[in-house]
Amino acid sequence: MSYESNPILDKLPKHLKQYIKPQHYDSYTAIDQAVWRYVMRKNVDYLSKVAHSSYLEGLKKTGISIDHIPNMYGMNRILKEIGWAAVAVDGFIPPSAFMEFQAYNVLVIASDIRQLNHIEYTPAPDIIHEGAGHAPIIANPEYSEYLRRFGEIGSKAISSARDYELYEAVRHLSIIKEAEDTPEDEIEKAEKHIEYLQENMGEPSEMALIRNLHWWTVEYGLIGSLDQPKIYGAGLLSSIGESAWCMTDKVKKIPYSIEAAQTSFDITKPQPQLFVTPDFAYLSQVLEEFANTMALRKGGLEGVEKLIHSDALGTIELSTGLQISGVFKEVIAHEGKPVYVQAVGPAALAFRDRELVGHSTRHHSTGFGTPIGKLKGINLPIEDMSPVDLKAYNIYEGETVNLEFEGGVTIEGEIVTGTRNLKGEIILITFRNCKVTHEDKVIFASNENLYSMAVGERIISAYNGPADLQSFDLITHEISQTPPKDNRSPERKRLASFYEQIRHFREGKNTTVSRNKVFKEIVKHYPNDWLLSVELYELAVESNNHEFAQEIAAHLNRVKEENPHLGHLIDDGLALVDQTLVP
Repeated sequence: MSYESNPILDKLPKHLKQYIKPQHYDSYTAIDQAVWRYVMRKNVDYLSKVAHSSYLEGLKKTGISIDHIPNMYGMNRILKEIGWAAVAVDGFIPPSAFMEFQAYNVLVIASDIRQLNHIEYTPAPDIIHEGAGHAPIIANPEYSEYLRRFGEIGSKAISSARDYELYEAVRHLSIIKEAEDTPEDEIEKAEKHIEYLQENMGEPSEMALIRNLHWWTVEYGLIGSLDQPKIYGAGLLSSIGESAWCMTDKVKKIPYSIEAAQTSFDITKPQPQLFVTPDFAYLSQVLEEFANTMALRKGGLEGVEKLIHSDALGTIELSTGLQISGVFKEVIAHEGKPVYVQAVGPAALAFRDRELVGHSTRHHSTGFGTPIGKLKGINLPIEDMSPVDLKAYNIYEGETVNLEFEGGVTIEGEIVTGTRNLKGEIILITFRNCKVTHEDKVIFASNENLYSMAVGERIISAYNGPADLQSFDLITHEISQTPPKDNRSPERKRLASFYEQIRHFREGKNTTVSRNKVFKEIVKHYPNDWLLSVELYELAVESNNHEFAQEIAAHLNRVKEENPHLGHLIDDGLALVDQTLVP
């Protein structure tokens, strides 16, 4: 096991555990720690004024330090007090898996941390975004329940084949963008590919729509009034650039509603508009409103067609409660209703999310098809027939019957037995020597084998994934290999050693370090590195060494002149020191 478990994590199904990887806390360099510290000091200073009150309270409750990258297993011991847990995961994971973790009250944290040159924002999930952004707000009980419920509903949303292609492209970009020494043309090519996919997605799937809701609330949500909103979205809480940008008049503020589901987003650019919810309770209200539009609650022909379009494992539930899981490839419709559905490849049958004995993927290894609806000319659905009714229509053990359904589907064969649920309602009828036809075209013939026909007048639900998680092998993910830190260049390792010396000095581990010597080395060999000089400036001011502080400030001004894009970062770092330490 690559992680320390607890009662919450023990409940995770195996297919979610495949995404968990060790945090490897010792692999964080002193540069990584400095990046965390800079972002957190800047964020806490600024966000104390503009974030929802839950943010600062949540930092304390979840045990997140300003000075050190959190050890998430230390976080776990604190998170369990509010009914949550945290695990390190392999960067971007499929949206449905991400949401399913939420449904189990598990916060997924990408344990990698952004590089110094992406200190303001990175499209890749990292520990600043997940740990400093998501974790503090879940300490709010109302929001915590919203997040759990969102995961529960979102994990059932049906994707399209294009969604998965986009996910793979975004995951690829996030990996190469945060890898050291990736050529710029390779990054540009990956970004253009994502742009192309985003512009050619076609009709948005349920997953695409609910991801929009997730983005405009969980990631980029504002709360309160339109004229004075507060920040609660993790993407804003973890971005020192966008958290300030979003508060300006240049970003349009819109009242949050279900219409946000129709507003797409670009993960690589600042957001031109944001949605403002009046309170956390309203988020749950909109979520339930959206869930009412999903095949999860509507079922019907549209639900089956969504599953066919997804080309992925999904489930339909019939009005009897019988659940059919598989990859759906075909539906025959009549007057706007499905009258026959066909899943190909391994399929399984379940009732109340538990696989029916004798109806595993081994028994239905090549698929499963069944008619749906009422018998032609008979108003009483089979599922509502009493034993007397069934016998009257010759639906009885040992009888050879010809059952013609509305819509032209006919089943001929010898009835072997029936399967009933706990209420005594018939949910399956098993035939021998069975033939299924539609308007004289043979759909299926069992010959000597047994064939089980599902009983159900209508499809009441259709959703992503299997009914019983144990029915299918869902272990398909391979953990990506993070380049070992030892592969860094000698120059990079030497720079990290200087950061480590200053870190040890500040923390009292080694007070014999010569800060002047370190500064001279930085100026000579790393003239464009600014963050360590900001830390040296802080120590100089703290020790009232004004001459040294002025020397460092002069150097940082030269860095700004040669690198104008770093100017605001340097200014913010110095201002934070001055307002904290200068009387």
